[in-house]
Amino acid sequence: MSTVLRTLRRPRYWLPALAAVTLGTLTLTQHWDDRAQLWLQERSTPLVERLASIWLPGYRAVIQAKALNGLEQDETSGLTYNPATGTLFTVTGKHPLLVELSREGEVLRRIQLKGFADPEAVEVMSDGRMAIVDERRRQLTTFTLHDGDLELDAADYPGFDLGFADAGNKGFEALAWDARSSSLMLGKERSPMGLFSLPFPGEDGAAGVMQPFGYGNLGIRDISSLSIDARTGHALVLSDESRMLLEIDRAGRPVSFLSLLGGLNGLDSGIQKAEGVAMDEQGNIYIVAEPNLFYVFSKVQADAG
Repeated sequence: MSTVLRTLRRPRYWLPALAAVTLGTLTLTQHWDDRAQLWLQERSTPLVERLASIWLPGYRAVIQAKALNGLEQDETSGLTYNPATGTLFTVTGKHPLLVELSREGEVLRRIQLKGFADPEAVEVMSDGRMAIVDERRRQLTTFTLHDGDLELDAADYPGFDLGFADAGNKGFEALAWDARSSSLMLGKERSPMGLFSLPFPGEDGAAGVMQPFGYGNLGIRDISSLSIDARTGHALVLSDESRMLLEIDRAGRPVSFLSLLGGLNGLDSGIQKAEGVAMDEQGNIYIVAEPNLFYVFSKVQADAG
């Protein structure tokens, strides 16, 4: 009998060990154990609670990987919805821009951002003002955008130091407006990852004192974007590294999740480098991914799963 045949017939004792190592690695790096726990939690959630939440299992991709015209070299990051105009806004980090988009992913306006080093998040607040987080400068800048504006200079508007001087490029990357508490929710990307609440305005009309936002085990590796649903008050937490969109309630408890892996939730291919999420008044969810890709998820059923 040849050496090759003897080798093929030998019990492959190493296969179970390899499978165990692979499973352990995926569990550690992709938080499969946390996803399993979330999935089991979703299965046992009563219908009344599902209807009172965003309930991400009911969403499917209706627009996917649409290229945002002319932004290939700019790296989109952050996303927000303006109910007053019915349009979306994103920022770009490589070449600082504030970009207005239609809900179908058409570029409507490019606004030059002067004095910004690395804009990573943008948000529309209740009073019509907008806010941009510059991660590298650890700065929050607020301003009012007018219809004809094509350039904004950070030096012309109030800025607020967000702290964490040693964060470098792992600082604040996510921003959302909570109308119920008149505050901004901020997400620190990682090392360490964290959520914070910033009253806005504070007693003197400026930003208040930033406080940690309590939350449970989110089971994600980073925070790349945030959005708060005005209807339920729940927050959407986007994780680029975990390829997941997570819904949490106002107490910071996970409620439901949406996998961004290919073959799930209507996605033909997985979303790489998801960097921005927003939701409109109808509950449609919008995601932008680097370098310039645009996605829309809609709830196709009142309740799924």
